[in-house]
Amino acid sequence: MLATLEAKVAPAHTALIVIDMQNDFCDDEGACAQNGDDVRVVQAIAPTIQQLAADARAAGATVVFVRVSHDDTTNSEVYLERRVGRKANPCWEGTWGAEWYGDLVPQPGDVVVTKHRYSAFVDTSLDLVLRSRGVRTIVVTGTATNVCVESTARHGHMLDYYVVLPADASATPDLPAHEATLHNVRKFFGTVVQADEVGAIWRAATGARS
Repeated sequence: MLATLEAKVAPAHTALIVIDMQNDFCDDEGACAQNGDDVRVVQAIAPTIQQLAADARAAGATVVFVRVSHDDTTNSEVYLERRVGRKANPCWEGTWGAEWYGDLVPQPGDVVVTKHRYSAFVDTSLDLVLRSRGVRTIVVTGTATNVCVESTARHGHMLDYYVVLPADASATPDLPAHEATLHNVRKFFGTVVQADEVGAIWRAATGARS
């Protein structure tokens, strides 16, 4: 059993998962902003995730960027029902909205996974990639906390990964929903921390200053 945070996020068996940091979810001109969401809270986590990713790469942890993509071949009637009443639908394949937000983009050596549902494990290669690399712990970040982040964290726990959720590296415009996810993860699915608690462990593994 990995009893401490340091043991859980040891770089050799840990993956940083960056979920859906794409223009439609983050940019002022994206679909979520068009639908009335205040995306500033999502924009605010981008530098934190950027630093975590840099620390992870330097320490030798796996970095996985997850993107969502939609088109007519993957949009079921059940999925489309959830979009009723929304002015814009996010992340259609091939559009600007589906591209990475700002400077938060995969680097050489990072893994990119494309998903079509909330959980990054559903009908993707994520579990295979993680198992092939000997990953035991996932550090889950990105947006939205209460939707794709929580879905991936729950799913990861049920696949027997240790789950670590940095509270300040995930976001949703719905603050009560953000807090509810932190409560759920803390109580049932994993460990809730601050991003720099993880970053400090990774920096220490490289001999860098915290």
